[in-house]
Amino acid sequence: MPRIDDYIAAKRLAVETLKNVTIDQLAETSGFSCVAPDVLLVPFLTRSYEVRYPDFQFLDKANPQPVPIQEEVLILHYLMGKPPLFVSGKWVAYREIPGATFYYSAFLKRAVDPLKHTFGSNADLLIRASERLGAQRIEAGDAGFQYLVFPKVPMQWVLYLGDAEFPAEAGILFDQSIGSILSPEDIAWMAGMVVYRLMAIARSLT
Repeated sequence: MPRIDDYIAAKRLAVETLKNVTIDQLAETSGFSCVAPDVLLVPFLTRSYEVRYPDFQFLDKANPQPVPIQEEVLILHYLMGKPPLFVSGKWVAYREIPGATFYYSAFLKRAVDPLKHTFGSNADLLIRASERLGAQRIEAGDAGFQYLVFPKVPMQWVLYLGDAEFPAEAGILFDQSIGSILSPEDIAWMAGMVVYRLMAIARSLT
């Protein structure tokens, strides 16, 4: 598991790369909005960050808590995606993403297992938490949702309730293009961030 020093180094490298790209180019590629000549507005899960260019400092005016550096690095890596970023409309499992095999166990531990264990006997709680997050319902499993994590990065999650004979199951799908936008490690972290935000919302609802 990466240490905090690893994230600090990753952010420093990302900033060195991104400061050589104009803010207008970053906005056009990413789908984020420029709200000032030197500020990008970045919605992420239930927060909204102002990201200042070119030092890429993050600020959430509605929340005094510091922005988690893991989120900062993920957002910066999304901004580093080579244009054009696009959504193919074809869904794939994590293991189908090139290079994802090495991180598959981490993906299960960070995202799939918590989703399954938290909501495996309570589809209604997942429905309410997902709707609170802003996800859209899809026809899949006992509860399925689609959500835009970033403007060009949709994600789906599906829950299959357990019973006396079979345990609960859960699945997470991504657009096929994600492998050209984020690394397999970033994708695993991103999925875990979404699931843990769903879990936090669920706790507030119970």
